[in-house]
Amino acid sequence: METKAYIESGILELYVYGLLTETESEEVSTMAKNNPEINDEIIAIEKAIVALSSSFSPFHSVANFEKIKAKLDLKHSEVIPLETSRNWSQYIGWAAAILLLVGIGYQYNQLNLSNTQVATTEIEKTKLEKEFNVLKLKNQAYETSLAVVRDAKNTVIALGGQAVAPESFAKVYWNQETKTVYIDASGLPEPPKGMVYQIWALKLNPLTPTSIGLLENFDANNQKIFAVNKANDAEAFGITLEPAGGSLTPTMEQLYTLGKV
Repeated sequence: METKAYIESGILELYVYGLLTETESEEVSTMAKNNPEINDEIIAIEKAIVALSSSFSPFHSVANFEKIKAKLDLKHSEVIPLETSRNWSQYIGWAAAILLLVGIGYQYNQLNLSNTQVATTEIEKTKLEKEFNVLKLKNQAYETSLAVVRDAKNTVIALGGQAVAPESFAKVYWNQETKTVYIDASGLPEPPKGMVYQIWALKLNPLTPTSIGLLENFDANNQKIFAVNKANDAEAFGITLEPAGGSLTPTMEQLYTLGKV
């Protein structure tokens, strides 16, 4: 904060009145030591308060003092009543000082409140931006999945469950013109930790498996639609469960689904 803005914030008046916390007072004291302009402003505020207090102090002239002394010297026991002086300007002055102090405190609190509201608004803005980006990515995933399913050029191959997981199923969307392959793995259970599903394009005679990709980040893909490598020639497709990173040849004991083109 610039020196001028710091002085105009009202914090120096609160410091002189002793209304700041210990931490805030130490901060102001440090600023005053390092900044002559702030130190001069504190001295000016203190002088103004002293001057204001002096203007409200009762004043008795020398003559009044002598009269009072003469009465005290009288040798009798008569009690001389003293009338209470009602200096209304004194009370008005103190009331004005109190109002000034309250006003400064109010402005200081309002400044803190404004700063808090600005910070809260920035946090909410950042949160909304993150949520928007997440929704945008989900929408793109939905659009991709829908485009795959609706593409009339795709040949759909149903893969049925095998002995290790008879209830499993999957679908292959294969565009035989572009050779693009998408896998719908919504019928497969989540793979165990350290394992991954591997997709195989098969030639049947003789049986020749070719790996065309892994279904990685399985749990993070809500649509369970995966793009894998292209398949040039295939007579069937199969999915096996393999160690993370995949295998050179399919583990037939872990063949989950299989289907002919």
